[in-house]
Amino acid sequence: MSDLDQQHPLELDAPRFRVRKPQLRVDKQGALDDAARVTAALGGFVRDFSRATAAHMEACVHCGQCAQACHFYVTTRDPKYTPIWKLEPFKQAYSRQAGPFAWLFRTLNLKPEVTIEELEEWQELIYDSCTMCGRCTMICPMGIDIAGLVGLARHGMFQAGLVPHELWAVAERAKREGSPLGATAKVLKERIEWLADDHDVEIPLDRPHADVIVTLSSIEIMKYPQSIVAMAKVLNHAKASWTLRSEGYEATNFGMLSGNAEWQRESSMKMIQAAIACGAKTLVLPECGHAYGALRWQGANMYGKPLPFRVLHISEFLAENIRNGSIRLKQLGTSLTFHDPCQISRRGGATQAPREIIAALGAELREMPSTGDLNWCCGGGGGVVTIHRADDLRYRAFEIKMRQVEDTGAETLATSCANCRQTFDDGQAHFHWDKKMASLLELVADNLAV
Repeated sequence: MSDLDQQHPLELDAPRFRVRKPQLRVDKQGALDDAARVTAALGGFVRDFSRATAAHMEACVHCGQCAQACHFYVTTRDPKYTPIWKLEPFKQAYSRQAGPFAWLFRTLNLKPEVTIEELEEWQELIYDSCTMCGRCTMICPMGIDIAGLVGLARHGMFQAGLVPHELWAVAERAKREGSPLGATAKVLKERIEWLADDHDVEIPLDRPHADVIVTLSSIEIMKYPQSIVAMAKVLNHAKASWTLRSEGYEATNFGMLSGNAEWQRESSMKMIQAAIACGAKTLVLPECGHAYGALRWQGANMYGKPLPFRVLHISEFLAENIRNGSIRLKQLGTSLTFHDPCQISRRGGATQAPREIIAALGAELREMPSTGDLNWCCGGGGGVVTIHRADDLRYRAFEIKMRQVEDTGAETLATSCANCRQTFDDGQAHFHWDKKMASLLELVADNLAV
């Protein structure tokens, strides 16, 4: 049994746990016929068959432990949501094309050829019901990076033109306009001028030289602009030499989420080149989980060599400056629980930085059950929050988070990811929940000691 089951036996027959079956729908891009889509998908799969991929493919012992780690499986008990099963077409292609016994698999048809019907069916499993949170990866006794493999499988799905429409649309808009939500350089400049004037704070844009370059997520620009003000207040308080750059400010990477490696690289290179142009020693990523994974852990691969600057998540930057005395804080005097964003904590390694910040704020930290690296995903990552047909499944998974938070009895709820914050806001509205998610960065900005 999972730790979730032990803490809260799931009443699967209760009305609030019933999920409407998603509308039968397969989204397609382009005018390829079915045979061409299969060929394109297989080509994308095969390009990602590395030594590491082979090791993972051969290591699975079908123990099923990954199922107990997946929020979509434990809240539905539907075997199709077992994490390793989501990779079945990818595994079929590997076994027939690249595995050590590929000739035998093909001759005896031990693994059948991938069909268009399978790819269409797996669109939901690879995109709608996987946030790539990595909890299954952490639980796997064989060390298989299931979340990473799902990311690779998305490459083939994108090549085949089999991406959920909403996710494809925001990725294409990011490619075309530079931002998935239309937060163009012109919009950014207008927002900065408005926010700087409204809040009487200096927000430097396009300084030719700076030690620190700051990036933003489109969610912050369009939905949580107060985060921009908070960032400016904190950096000015720390007396940092910093700037935003209009040619490389958007940290959200929907190329990675949709499965287009070329778009992922283009997005990362804009930030890399902007940092190099102003001679930055540190690039600070916003409260955005997948932005952290895309640049902190994959940026050098996109660049082709080590990055000539440090990459820090904003929580790491805050913790570092609290330690060196550049940021001084007033005491909150309240109880607080923290939601660990999967890509920043479990997948990124920045688990302790938020806890240093919370300690410096003087808040009583009440950890959730299964906290830190083992924390349950909010259900909206990996692009899932953009896919409307996945809403019912996502809301079902979100009930885990509601239980976790309620168990702590904390007065304040905070996180360091705007996408998680958006998912919580959406879940709060859907369930008429009385808890409101706060930004850790904004808490710091509101409690700076003069």
